[in-house]
Amino acid sequence: MEITIKGDKEFDDVPSLKTKALRINLNENIYGTFSEIGAGQETVRQFFRAGGASGTIAKAMSAYDKAFSDAIYGIEDDKRYVTEARLRKMLNHEVRLMEERLTRDDHPNKLFFSYANTVATIDFAKKYKGHGWVGIKYQIDPDQEYNEIILHVRFKENDARLQQETLGVLGTNLIYGAFYKYNEPKKLLKYLYDHLDKDQLEIDTINFSGPVFEDVDNRLMSLQLVKNGMTDAVMFAPDGNNVLPAKVLYKKNILALRGSFRPVTKVNMDMFHTSYDMFIKENKVDEAKTQVVFEITLSNLRAEGEIDEQDFMDRAKLLCSLGQTVLISNFQEYYKLVEYFSQYSKARMGLAMGVNNLVDIFDEKYYRHLSGGILEAFGKLFFKDLRVYLYPMENENGTLTTSEDLKVHPRMKELYKFFKYNGKVVDITDYDPKILTVFSRTVLKMITNGEAGWETMLPEGVSKIIKEKSLFSCETEEVYNGNQ
Repeated sequence: MEITIKGDKEFDDVPSLKTKALRINLNENIYGTFSEIGAGQETVRQFFRAGGASGTIAKAMSAYDKAFSDAIYGIEDDKRYVTEARLRKMLNHEVRLMEERLTRDDHPNKLFFSYANTVATIDFAKKYKGHGWVGIKYQIDPDQEYNEIILHVRFKENDARLQQETLGVLGTNLIYGAFYKYNEPKKLLKYLYDHLDKDQLEIDTINFSGPVFEDVDNRLMSLQLVKNGMTDAVMFAPDGNNVLPAKVLYKKNILALRGSFRPVTKVNMDMFHTSYDMFIKENKVDEAKTQVVFEITLSNLRAEGEIDEQDFMDRAKLLCSLGQTVLISNFQEYYKLVEYFSQYSKARMGLAMGVNNLVDIFDEKYYRHLSGGILEAFGKLFFKDLRVYLYPMENENGTLTTSEDLKVHPRMKELYKFFKYNGKVVDITDYDPKILTVFSRTVLKMITNGEAGWETMLPEGVSKIIKEKSLFSCETEEVYNGNQ
Protein backbone atom coordinates (compact mmCIF):
# COMPACT_ATOMS: atom_id res chain seq x y z
CA MET A 1 0.00 0.00 0.00
CA GLU A 2 1.34 3.42 -0.97
CA ILE A 3 2.25 5.67 1.95
CA THR A 4 0.57 9.08 2.12
CA ILE A 5 1.42 11.82 4.58
CA LYS A 6 -0.92 14.45 5.91
CA GLY A 7 -0.70 17.52 3.70
CA ASP A 8 0.01 15.63 0.45
CA LYS A 9 -1.56 17.18 -2.64
CA GLU A 10 -2.90 15.35 -5.66
CA PHE A 11 -1.11 15.92 -8.96
CA ASP A 12 -0.74 14.30 -12.34
CA ASP A 13 1.95 11.64 -12.20
CA VAL A 14 3.46 11.89 -15.69
CA PRO A 15 4.87 8.53 -16.84
CA SER A 16 8.43 8.61 -18.13
CA LEU A 17 9.08 8.00 -21.82
CA LYS A 18 10.54 4.61 -20.95
CA THR A 19 7.43 3.70 -18.96
CA LYS A 20 5.17 4.71 -21.83
CA ALA A 21 7.16 2.78 -24.43
CA LEU A 22 7.53 -0.25 -22.15
CA ARG A 23 3.80 -0.43 -21.46
CA ILE A 24 3.17 -0.54 -25.20
CA ASN A 25 5.93 -3.12 -25.73
CA LEU A 26 4.71 -5.44 -22.97
CA ASN A 27 1.20 -5.61 -24.38
CA GLU A 28 1.19 -8.85 -26.37
CA ASN A 29 -1.51 -7.61 -28.75
CA ILE A 30 -0.24 -4.16 -29.78
CA TYR A 31 1.76 -4.64 -32.96
CA GLY A 32 2.76 -2.26 -35.71
CA THR A 33 5.20 -0.35 -37.87
CA PHE A 34 7.22 2.85 -37.63
CA SER A 35 7.90 4.92 -40.76
CA GLU A 36 9.91 8.09 -40.17
CA ILE A 37 11.26 10.45 -42.82
CA GLY A 38 13.30 13.61 -42.38
CA ALA A 39 14.42 13.55 -38.74
CA GLY A 40 16.02 10.18 -38.07
CA GLN A 41 14.15 7.37 -36.33
CA GLU A 42 13.83 9.04 -32.98
CA THR A 43 10.37 7.70 -32.09
CA VAL A 44 11.08 4.03 -32.67
CA ARG A 45 14.40 4.48 -30.83
CA GLN A 46 12.42 5.11 -27.62
CA PHE A 47 10.69 1.73 -28.03
CA PHE A 48 13.87 -0.16 -28.86
CA ARG A 49 15.60 1.27 -25.80
CA ALA A 50 12.70 0.51 -23.46
CA GLY A 51 13.13 -3.23 -24.06
CA GLY A 52 10.69 -5.96 -25.06
CA ALA A 53 10.18 -4.42 -28.49
CA SER A 54 10.38 -7.66 -30.50
CA GLY A 55 6.72 -8.42 -29.95
CA THR A 56 5.60 -4.87 -30.79
CA ILE A 57 7.68 -3.59 -33.68
CA ALA A 58 6.90 -5.36 -36.93
CA LYS A 59 9.08 -3.03 -38.95
CA ALA A 60 10.96 0.24 -38.60
CA MET A 61 11.96 2.08 -41.75
CA SER A 62 13.06 5.47 -43.01
CA ALA A 63 12.84 5.96 -46.77
CA TYR A 64 15.01 9.10 -46.95
CA ASP A 65 15.92 8.95 -50.62
CA LYS A 66 13.19 10.60 -52.69
CA ALA A 67 13.35 8.06 -55.51
CA PHE A 68 13.11 5.17 -53.06
CA SER A 69 10.32 6.88 -51.14
CA ASP A 70 8.38 7.45 -54.36
CA ALA A 71 8.84 3.80 -55.31
CA ILE A 72 7.23 2.76 -52.02
CA TYR A 73 4.50 5.35 -51.50
CA GLY A 74 4.01 6.83 -54.97
CA ILE A 75 4.59 10.34 -56.30
CA GLU A 76 2.53 13.25 -54.95
CA ASP A 77 0.73 15.49 -57.44
CA ASP A 78 2.58 18.54 -56.09
CA LYS A 79 5.92 16.63 -55.92
CA ARG A 80 6.23 17.56 -52.23
CA TYR A 81 7.12 15.21 -49.40
CA VAL A 82 6.25 17.01 -46.18
CA THR A 83 2.48 17.01 -46.67
CA GLU A 84 -0.62 15.53 -45.09
CA ALA A 85 -1.29 13.55 -48.26
CA ARG A 86 2.17 11.95 -48.01
CA LEU A 87 1.62 11.05 -44.38
CA ARG A 88 -1.73 9.41 -45.14
CA LYS A 89 -0.16 7.38 -47.94
CA MET A 90 2.52 6.17 -45.54
CA LEU A 91 -0.01 5.16 -42.89
CA ASN A 92 -2.34 3.40 -45.33
CA HIS A 93 0.49 1.59 -47.14
CA GLU A 94 1.98 0.14 -43.95
CA VAL A 95 -1.40 -0.93 -42.54
CA ARG A 96 -2.24 -2.66 -45.81
CA LEU A 97 1.06 -4.56 -45.76
CA MET A 98 0.43 -5.76 -42.19
CA GLU A 99 -3.06 -6.93 -43.05
CA GLU A 100 -1.70 -8.81 -46.07
CA ARG A 101 1.25 -10.42 -44.30
CA LEU A 102 -0.39 -11.37 -41.00
CA THR A 103 -3.67 -13.25 -41.29
CA ARG A 104 -6.38 -12.79 -38.71
CA ASP A 105 -6.71 -16.57 -38.43
CA ASP A 106 -3.21 -16.76 -36.93
CA HIS A 107 -3.40 -13.44 -35.04
CA PRO A 108 -7.04 -12.94 -33.99
CA ASN A 109 -6.23 -10.59 -31.09
CA LYS A 110 -3.58 -8.37 -32.64
CA LEU A 111 -4.19 -4.62 -32.51
CA PHE A 112 -2.41 -3.28 -35.56
CA PHE A 113 -0.98 0.21 -35.72
CA SER A 114 1.10 2.28 -38.09
CA TYR A 115 2.99 5.32 -36.84
CA ALA A 116 4.50 7.70 -39.37
CA ASN A 117 6.07 11.13 -39.64
CA THR A 118 7.38 13.14 -42.57
CA VAL A 119 9.24 16.27 -41.53
CA ALA A 120 11.80 18.86 -42.56
CA THR A 121 14.06 20.05 -39.75
CA ILE A 122 15.82 23.43 -39.58
CA ASP A 123 17.86 24.31 -42.67
CA PHE A 124 21.63 24.87 -42.67
CA ALA A 125 21.24 28.67 -42.76
CA LYS A 126 18.79 28.45 -39.82
CA LYS A 127 16.33 30.61 -41.74
CA TYR A 128 13.45 28.12 -41.76
CA LYS A 129 12.79 26.37 -38.46
CA GLY A 130 11.16 23.33 -40.03
CA HIS A 131 7.80 21.60 -39.78
CA GLY A 132 6.20 18.23 -40.31
CA TRP A 133 3.22 15.90 -40.27
CA VAL A 134 2.87 13.19 -37.61
CA GLY A 135 0.19 10.54 -37.31
CA ILE A 136 -0.96 7.14 -36.17
CA LYS A 137 -3.51 4.74 -37.62
CA TYR A 138 -4.50 2.06 -35.15
CA GLN A 139 -7.05 -0.31 -33.64
CA ILE A 140 -8.20 -0.70 -30.06
CA ASP A 141 -10.35 -3.72 -31.01
CA PRO A 142 -9.32 -6.22 -33.73
CA ASP A 143 -12.89 -6.32 -35.04
CA GLN A 144 -13.21 -2.53 -35.33
CA GLU A 145 -12.23 -0.16 -38.10
CA TYR A 146 -9.02 1.84 -37.71
CA ASN A 147 -8.78 5.14 -35.87
CA GLU A 148 -6.53 8.02 -36.91
CA ILE A 149 -4.86 10.95 -35.20
CA ILE A 150 -3.03 13.30 -37.56
CA LEU A 151 -1.31 16.52 -36.56
CA HIS A 152 0.95 19.19 -38.01
CA VAL A 153 3.89 20.57 -36.05
CA ARG A 154 6.20 23.55 -36.36
CA PHE A 155 9.62 23.32 -34.74
CA LYS A 156 10.91 26.20 -32.64
CA GLU A 157 14.38 25.00 -31.65
CA ASN A 158 17.48 26.18 -33.48
CA ASP A 159 19.30 22.86 -33.75
CA ALA A 160 18.39 19.91 -35.98
CA ARG A 161 19.47 17.34 -33.39
CA LEU A 162 17.24 18.92 -30.73
CA GLN A 163 14.33 18.96 -33.17
CA GLN A 164 14.85 15.26 -33.85
CA GLU A 165 14.81 14.45 -30.15
CA THR A 166 11.69 16.57 -29.65
CA LEU A 167 9.96 14.67 -32.44
CA GLY A 168 10.87 11.37 -30.77
CA VAL A 169 9.26 12.50 -27.51
CA LEU A 170 6.14 13.74 -29.31
CA GLY A 171 5.80 10.47 -31.24
CA THR A 172 6.05 8.39 -28.07
CA ASN A 173 3.44 10.57 -26.36
CA LEU A 174 1.14 10.25 -29.38
CA ILE A 175 1.33 6.45 -29.54
CA TYR A 176 0.81 6.08 -25.80
CA GLY A 177 -2.06 8.56 -25.76
CA ALA A 178 -3.72 6.92 -28.77
CA PHE A 179 -3.98 3.60 -26.94
CA TYR A 180 -4.45 4.66 -23.33
CA LYS A 181 -6.07 8.12 -23.41
CA TYR A 182 -8.38 7.90 -26.44
CA ASN A 183 -11.44 8.13 -24.18
CA GLU A 184 -10.34 11.61 -23.04
CA PRO A 185 -9.24 13.42 -26.21
CA LYS A 186 -8.81 16.80 -24.47
CA LYS A 187 -6.40 15.24 -22.01
CA LEU A 188 -4.72 13.28 -24.80
CA LEU A 189 -4.01 16.61 -26.44
CA LYS A 190 -2.36 17.99 -23.30
CA TYR A 191 -0.36 14.81 -22.77
CA LEU A 192 1.29 15.27 -26.17
CA TYR A 193 3.47 17.82 -24.37
CA ASP A 194 4.61 15.44 -21.62
CA HIS A 195 8.38 16.00 -21.19
CA LEU A 196 8.17 18.84 -23.72
CA ASP A 197 7.90 22.61 -23.49
CA LYS A 198 5.75 24.91 -25.60
CA ASP A 199 8.99 26.68 -26.62
CA GLN A 200 10.16 23.52 -28.37
CA LEU A 201 7.20 22.70 -30.55
CA GLU A 202 3.95 24.13 -31.88
CA ILE A 203 1.00 21.96 -32.86
CA ASP A 204 -1.21 24.04 -35.16
CA THR A 205 -3.55 21.42 -36.65
CA ILE A 206 -4.99 18.15 -35.36
CA ASN A 207 -7.69 15.81 -36.63
CA PHE A 208 -9.23 12.74 -35.01
CA SER A 209 -11.21 10.14 -36.93
CA GLY A 210 -12.47 6.58 -36.51
CA PRO A 211 -14.99 4.71 -34.32
CA VAL A 212 -13.52 5.74 -30.94
CA PHE A 213 -13.61 9.39 -31.99
CA GLU A 214 -17.12 9.46 -33.44
CA ASP A 215 -18.25 12.10 -30.95
CA VAL A 216 -15.14 14.28 -31.27
CA ASP A 217 -15.60 17.66 -32.95
CA ASN A 218 -12.24 18.40 -34.56
CA ARG A 219 -13.01 22.13 -34.55
CA LEU A 220 -13.39 22.09 -30.78
CA MET A 221 -10.14 20.15 -30.53
CA SER A 222 -8.44 22.82 -32.63
CA LEU A 223 -9.82 25.46 -30.29
CA GLN A 224 -8.15 23.54 -27.46
CA LEU A 225 -4.81 24.04 -29.21
CA VAL A 226 -5.23 27.81 -28.94
CA LYS A 227 -6.74 27.69 -25.47
CA ASN A 228 -3.85 25.56 -24.15
CA GLY A 229 -1.20 27.76 -25.75
CA MET A 230 -0.04 25.01 -28.13
CA THR A 231 -0.46 27.37 -31.08
CA ASP A 232 -1.33 31.01 -31.62
CA ALA A 233 -4.13 30.47 -34.12
CA VAL A 234 -6.26 27.84 -35.84
CA MET A 235 -8.23 28.16 -39.05
CA PHE A 236 -11.53 26.82 -40.36
CA ALA A 237 -12.34 26.66 -44.06
CA PRO A 238 -15.75 27.69 -45.44
CA ASP A 239 -16.84 24.04 -45.26
CA GLY A 240 -16.35 24.27 -41.49
CA ASN A 241 -13.41 21.86 -41.33
CA ASN A 242 -9.95 22.42 -39.88
CA VAL A 243 -7.40 23.64 -42.38
CA LEU A 244 -3.67 24.28 -42.10
CA PRO A 245 -3.16 28.09 -42.04
CA ALA A 246 0.04 27.80 -44.11
CA LYS A 247 -1.89 26.05 -46.87
CA VAL A 248 -4.47 28.84 -47.06
CA LEU A 249 -2.23 31.90 -46.56
CA TYR A 250 0.97 30.96 -48.39
CA LYS A 251 2.02 33.82 -50.71
CA LYS A 252 -1.47 35.33 -50.66
CA ASN A 253 -2.67 38.92 -50.43
CA ILE A 254 -4.51 38.93 -47.10
CA LEU A 255 -7.48 41.05 -46.03
CA ALA A 256 -8.43 40.53 -42.37
CA LEU A 257 -11.47 41.60 -40.36
CA ARG A 258 -11.51 41.29 -36.58
CA GLY A 259 -14.71 41.28 -34.56
CA SER A 260 -16.79 39.53 -31.94
CA PHE A 261 -19.23 38.39 -34.66
CA ARG A 262 -21.63 37.51 -31.86
CA PRO A 263 -23.55 37.30 -34.06
CA VAL A 264 -22.26 38.39 -37.48
CA THR A 265 -24.32 41.40 -38.66
CA LYS A 266 -25.02 43.29 -41.87
CA VAL A 267 -22.43 45.86 -40.77
CA ASN A 268 -19.75 43.16 -40.62
CA MET A 269 -20.59 41.95 -44.11
CA ASP A 270 -20.85 45.49 -45.50
CA MET A 271 -17.41 46.23 -44.05
CA PHE A 272 -16.12 43.08 -45.73
CA HIS A 273 -17.61 43.75 -49.17
CA THR A 274 -16.63 47.44 -49.32
CA SER A 275 -13.08 46.92 -48.04
CA TYR A 276 -12.61 43.95 -50.36
CA ASP A 277 -13.64 46.01 -53.38
CA MET A 278 -11.04 48.62 -52.41
CA PHE A 279 -8.34 46.07 -51.58
CA ILE A 280 -8.41 44.21 -54.89
CA LYS A 281 -7.99 47.53 -56.75
CA GLU A 282 -4.69 48.20 -54.98
CA ASN A 283 -1.39 47.86 -56.80
CA LYS A 284 0.27 44.44 -56.45
CA VAL A 285 -3.02 42.82 -55.43
CA ASP A 286 -4.10 39.90 -57.58
CA GLU A 287 -7.73 38.98 -56.85
CA ALA A 288 -7.03 35.34 -57.74
CA LYS A 289 -4.35 35.27 -55.03
CA THR A 290 -6.33 37.13 -52.36
CA GLN A 291 -7.50 35.54 -49.13
CA VAL A 292 -10.08 37.08 -46.79
CA VAL A 293 -9.89 36.08 -43.13
CA PHE A 294 -12.46 36.77 -40.40
CA GLU A 295 -10.59 36.70 -37.09
CA ILE A 296 -11.99 36.12 -33.60
CA THR A 297 -9.55 36.55 -30.73
CA LEU A 298 -9.59 34.66 -27.42
CA SER A 299 -7.33 37.17 -25.70
CA ASN A 300 -10.00 39.56 -24.40
CA LEU A 301 -12.06 36.71 -22.99
CA ARG A 302 -9.09 34.90 -21.44
CA ALA A 303 -8.66 37.77 -18.96
CA GLU A 304 -12.30 37.39 -17.88
CA GLY A 305 -12.02 33.75 -16.88
CA GLU A 306 -13.30 30.54 -18.44
CA ILE A 307 -13.78 30.59 -22.21
CA ASP A 308 -17.10 29.35 -23.59
CA GLU A 309 -15.84 27.00 -26.28
CA GLN A 310 -19.23 26.24 -27.81
CA ASP A 311 -19.98 29.94 -28.10
CA PHE A 312 -16.83 30.44 -30.18
CA MET A 313 -17.68 27.47 -32.36
CA ASP A 314 -21.21 28.81 -32.94
CA ARG A 315 -19.78 32.09 -34.21
CA ALA A 316 -17.30 30.29 -36.45
CA LYS A 317 -20.11 28.16 -37.90
CA LEU A 318 -22.17 31.25 -38.74
CA LEU A 319 -19.23 32.84 -40.57
CA CYS A 320 -18.43 29.61 -42.40
CA SER A 321 -22.09 29.36 -43.46
CA LEU A 322 -21.54 32.70 -45.23
CA GLY A 323 -18.61 31.20 -47.15
CA GLN A 324 -15.88 32.80 -45.04
CA THR A 325 -12.56 31.51 -43.73
CA VAL A 326 -12.30 31.92 -39.95
CA LEU A 327 -9.20 32.36 -37.79
CA ILE A 328 -9.43 31.92 -34.01
CA SER A 329 -6.36 33.41 -32.39
CA ASN A 330 -4.63 34.37 -29.16
CA PHE A 331 -3.63 37.79 -30.52
CA GLN A 332 -4.79 40.85 -28.63
CA GLU A 333 -2.78 43.43 -30.56
CA TYR A 334 -3.12 43.86 -34.31
CA TYR A 335 0.64 43.91 -34.87
CA LYS A 336 0.83 40.31 -33.63
CA LEU A 337 -1.82 39.31 -36.15
CA VAL A 338 0.15 40.96 -38.95
CA GLU A 339 3.36 39.27 -37.75
CA TYR A 340 1.54 35.95 -37.87
CA PHE A 341 0.38 36.52 -41.45
CA SER A 342 3.91 37.57 -42.39
CA GLN A 343 5.16 34.06 -41.61
CA TYR A 344 3.28 32.82 -44.66
CA SER A 345 3.13 35.74 -47.06
CA LYS A 346 5.17 38.78 -48.04
CA ALA A 347 2.40 40.09 -50.29
CA ARG A 348 0.21 43.13 -49.57
CA MET A 349 -2.10 43.00 -46.55
CA GLY A 350 -5.13 44.96 -45.42
CA LEU A 351 -7.08 45.35 -42.18
CA ALA A 352 -10.73 46.39 -42.23
CA MET A 353 -11.97 47.85 -38.95
CA GLY A 354 -14.30 50.30 -37.26
CA VAL A 355 -13.36 53.65 -35.74
CA ASN A 356 -13.18 52.36 -32.16
CA ASN A 357 -10.71 49.65 -33.15
CA LEU A 358 -8.40 52.17 -34.79
CA VAL A 359 -8.54 54.42 -31.71
CA ASP A 360 -7.52 51.41 -29.61
CA ILE A 361 -4.54 50.77 -31.89
CA PHE A 362 -3.24 54.22 -30.96
CA ASP A 363 -3.64 53.56 -27.21
CA GLU A 364 -0.21 53.26 -25.59
CA LYS A 365 -1.39 50.97 -22.78
CA TYR A 366 -1.43 47.97 -25.13
CA TYR A 367 2.31 48.27 -25.81
CA ARG A 368 3.83 48.85 -22.36
CA HIS A 369 5.33 45.35 -22.41
CA LEU A 370 7.41 46.23 -25.49
CA SER A 371 10.83 47.81 -24.96
CA GLY A 372 10.15 50.13 -27.90
CA GLY A 373 6.56 50.82 -26.86
CA ILE A 374 4.04 51.92 -29.46
CA LEU A 375 6.77 52.77 -32.00
CA GLU A 376 8.02 49.19 -31.96
CA ALA A 377 4.48 47.89 -32.41
CA PHE A 378 3.80 50.26 -35.29
CA GLY A 379 7.08 49.31 -36.90
CA LYS A 380 5.85 45.71 -36.96
CA LEU A 381 2.34 46.68 -38.01
CA PHE A 382 3.06 49.09 -40.86
CA PHE A 383 6.54 48.13 -42.05
CA LYS A 384 5.06 46.22 -44.98
CA ASP A 385 2.50 47.14 -47.60
CA LEU A 386 -0.27 47.24 -45.02
CA ARG A 387 -3.29 49.50 -45.25
CA VAL A 388 -6.19 50.05 -42.85
CA TYR A 389 -9.66 50.37 -44.38
CA LEU A 390 -11.72 52.40 -41.93
CA TYR A 391 -15.48 51.91 -41.66
CA PRO A 392 -17.26 55.08 -40.44
CA MET A 393 -19.13 55.38 -37.15
CA GLU A 394 -22.43 57.22 -36.75
CA ASN A 395 -22.59 59.35 -33.60
CA GLU A 396 -25.65 59.92 -31.43
CA ASN A 397 -26.26 63.31 -33.04
CA GLY A 398 -26.31 61.76 -36.51
CA THR A 399 -22.85 62.95 -37.59
CA LEU A 400 -20.16 60.58 -38.85
CA THR A 401 -16.67 59.92 -37.52
CA THR A 402 -14.13 59.08 -40.22
CA SER A 403 -10.35 59.16 -40.49
CA GLU A 404 -10.55 62.93 -41.02
CA ASP A 405 -12.02 63.76 -37.60
CA LEU A 406 -11.05 60.72 -35.56
CA LYS A 407 -9.87 61.64 -32.03
CA VAL A 408 -6.75 60.00 -30.61
CA HIS A 409 -4.74 60.91 -27.51
CA PRO A 410 -2.98 64.30 -27.97
CA ARG A 411 0.43 62.60 -27.72
CA MET A 412 -0.53 60.31 -30.59
CA LYS A 413 -1.96 62.99 -32.85
CA GLU A 414 1.18 63.60 -34.92
CA LEU A 415 1.87 59.87 -35.21
CA TYR A 416 -1.66 59.33 -36.47
CA LYS A 417 -1.28 62.15 -38.99
CA PHE A 418 1.90 60.52 -40.30
CA PHE A 419 0.13 57.28 -41.11
CA LYS A 420 -2.99 59.03 -42.35
CA TYR A 421 -1.18 61.29 -44.82
CA ASN A 422 1.07 58.48 -46.02
CA GLY A 423 -1.97 56.54 -47.16
CA LYS A 424 -1.82 53.85 -44.49
CA VAL A 425 -5.35 54.68 -43.29
CA VAL A 426 -8.11 55.13 -45.88
CA ASP A 427 -11.83 55.67 -45.46
CA ILE A 428 -14.46 53.26 -46.72
CA THR A 429 -16.83 55.55 -48.59
CA ASP A 430 -19.19 53.17 -50.40
CA TYR A 431 -20.92 51.99 -47.21
CA ASP A 432 -24.62 51.41 -46.54
CA PRO A 433 -25.77 54.37 -44.37
CA LYS A 434 -28.98 52.57 -43.33
CA ILE A 435 -27.16 50.00 -41.20
CA LEU A 436 -24.54 52.12 -39.39
CA THR A 437 -26.40 51.83 -36.08
CA VAL A 438 -26.39 48.02 -36.11
CA PHE A 439 -24.09 46.50 -33.47
CA SER A 440 -23.55 42.85 -32.50
CA ARG A 441 -24.06 43.66 -28.82
CA THR A 442 -27.47 45.23 -29.59
CA VAL A 443 -28.58 42.20 -31.59
CA LEU A 444 -27.34 39.83 -28.89
CA LYS A 445 -29.27 41.71 -26.22
CA MET A 446 -32.44 41.54 -28.31
CA ILE A 447 -32.02 37.80 -28.82
CA THR A 448 -31.34 37.21 -25.12
CA ASN A 449 -34.37 39.27 -24.07
CA GLY A 450 -36.66 37.68 -26.63
CA GLU A 451 -37.27 40.98 -28.45
CA ALA A 452 -38.50 41.10 -32.05
CA GLY A 453 -36.86 42.71 -35.07
CA TRP A 454 -33.26 41.52 -34.74
CA GLU A 455 -33.55 39.26 -37.78
CA THR A 456 -33.42 42.21 -40.20
CA MET A 457 -30.05 43.27 -38.78
CA LEU A 458 -28.35 40.06 -39.87
CA PRO A 459 -27.23 38.74 -43.28
CA GLU A 460 -29.64 36.53 -45.13
CA GLY A 461 -29.91 33.04 -43.68
CA VAL A 462 -28.10 33.78 -40.40
CA SER A 463 -31.25 34.34 -38.32
CA LYS A 464 -32.62 31.00 -39.51
CA ILE A 465 -29.49 29.19 -38.33
CA ILE A 466 -29.58 30.97 -34.97
CA LYS A 467 -33.20 29.92 -34.43
CA GLU A 468 -32.69 26.34 -35.58
CA LYS A 469 -29.63 25.84 -33.40
CA SER A 470 -30.94 27.98 -30.49
CA LEU A 471 -27.71 29.98 -30.51
CA PHE A 472 -27.06 32.81 -28.02
CA SER A 473 -30.54 32.55 -26.49
CA CYS A 474 -29.52 31.51 -22.99
CA GLU A 475 -26.17 33.20 -22.56
CA THR A 476 -25.01 36.42 -20.96
CA GLU A 477 -23.69 39.27 -23.03
CA GLU A 478 -19.94 39.70 -23.36
CA VAL A 479 -18.23 43.04 -23.87
CA TYR A 480 -15.78 43.26 -26.76
CA ASN A 481 -13.37 46.14 -26.80
CA GLY A 482 -14.37 48.35 -29.72
CA ASN A 483 -15.71 45.56 -31.93
CA GLN A 484 -18.82 46.21 -33.94
